[in-house]
Amino acid sequence: MFCRVIVRDLLLILALFPLLGSCQKESQVDQATREGILLLGNSGEPKGLDPHIVSGVLESNILRALFEGLITADPLHDNATPGGAALEVTPDATATVWTAKLRPDGKWSDGMPVTARDFAFSYERMLTPELGAKYADMLYFLKGAEDFNKGKTKDFSSVGVQVIDDDTLRLTLRGPTPFFRQVLKHFTWTAVPRHVVLKHGKIGQRGNPWTRPENIVGNGPYQLKSWRRNDHIDVTRNPFYWNAAHVTLNGIRFLPIGNPYTESRMFRDGQLHMTYTATPEVIDLMQKKHPEQLRQEPYVGTSFFRYNTTRQPLSDPRVRKALSYAIDRKAICGNVFRGFTPALSITPPMGDYRPPQDRGFDPEKARQALADAGYPGGRGFPRLKLLIASKETAATLAQATQAMWRNTLGIEIEIQNKEWNAYLVAMQQLDYDIANAGWIGDYLDPLTFLEMWTPDNGNNLTGWNNPAFAKLLQDSFQETDATKRFALLAQAESLLIEDAPVLFIAWQSRNYLLHPSVEGWNPLLLANNPYEMIRLIPGR
Repeated sequence: MFCRVIVRDLLLILALFPLLGSCQKESQVDQATREGILLLGNSGEPKGLDPHIVSGVLESNILRALFEGLITADPLHDNATPGGAALEVTPDATATVWTAKLRPDGKWSDGMPVTARDFAFSYERMLTPELGAKYADMLYFLKGAEDFNKGKTKDFSSVGVQVIDDDTLRLTLRGPTPFFRQVLKHFTWTAVPRHVVLKHGKIGQRGNPWTRPENIVGNGPYQLKSWRRNDHIDVTRNPFYWNAAHVTLNGIRFLPIGNPYTESRMFRDGQLHMTYTATPEVIDLMQKKHPEQLRQEPYVGTSFFRYNTTRQPLSDPRVRKALSYAIDRKAICGNVFRGFTPALSITPPMGDYRPPQDRGFDPEKARQALADAGYPGGRGFPRLKLLIASKETAATLAQATQAMWRNTLGIEIEIQNKEWNAYLVAMQQLDYDIANAGWIGDYLDPLTFLEMWTPDNGNNLTGWNNPAFAKLLQDSFQETDATKRFALLAQAESLLIEDAPVLFIAWQSRNYLLHPSVEGWNPLLLANNPYEMIRLIPGR
């Protein structure tokens, strides 16, 4: 009898196991996977959603869902340039005049047609001086664009943009640009809805409310669903997208997680499909426990420090060189960054371009350069500040370089930590001594790393101006021979290395965590993966 009771109770417990399991709460990732919603860590709160105003990677991650340019990204191949809003974009024999044929079924998310006039209006808006677009120089490929943006000409008809008809746009460039289709992938070349922008303000009005959640209209595969600041941005399918029938995800949630340790914990707790980054400690942990969830991939990016060359003693290139020679990049890449490569130029090796290289870690040369500048042994050197944003890796890098400067040069550099938006304001106002920074290529050509150091470029932010450097870049715009063009760019980069307005730290790789349920997220050098081709597979 006793044994029969035990057996009966045991069978009852076993029978209840499926019910007990079914009562367990599924993770956020499991639920989102089942619902077709991708959960992404996105580093921080975006400054906005206006393609003509913002300039950061985290903003571009969101814009890629909401807007589509003439050319879009390919999910597998970096060099592929499939049509987006355009069916085709074709050059003339010199690669100077390009003609875009738009899709006749292209529509904005409010159902209005996307036309060539929208693109022409967008390029005029981007270049209108009153708007103050930081990334306006991305459109300087257009003939006459720089003069119009700088107010030297007032009539936009002087810019190489011509509307042939509603579906045809002709773009005339400043010179031969065979890689122009790659440039067109960048979000600055997307169109904004003319009818919506002008409904809420004027073409050059900064702060136009057209991108508020209740107003925003885009032409991408997704449309804005909700934006709760410092919490999330949700996007959902755009039913008017020309390829809506083949969009795979139902939506995406972008989470502004600034602390990479918090982000990795959320990933391990089933709250994220993908992280924005992974710290060295997290990389070590995941390599041991879940190597299949760790992604380490090439990335066209460089980590560096900017110098404010308008301030003493950083106006002296000998001081800047001394600080550069005192940095042991190999040690930094081994201990602070994982998978990065020591950088001795601003441009990472790219295709057939081989950048000239600066001298690496050289303590004797560093001390001599500082002495030549009037600070032997660091005596009399002022206490400068190294500006960083509130990110853990930036703080670790700052502490490492602070120690190297102290040990090699005998100088003290103070670390100044600011919240992200305050950091950006300080950079833009040249209110800093030295600043931690980085640059991700906008397209696959060395010019994307070099042109930013020209005068008046919105991303220069160093006060450095070398006319010979700018002239070499101008000469490269007219060079049709690829080998000769690269030679001109290498000469320009040699001048950048010699004057040292920036301290090169590391060529980047991309380290992040990816949940096994995500299918179709492939390694791309610019990490501009098209969301509409990603799939979520439940049960993985």
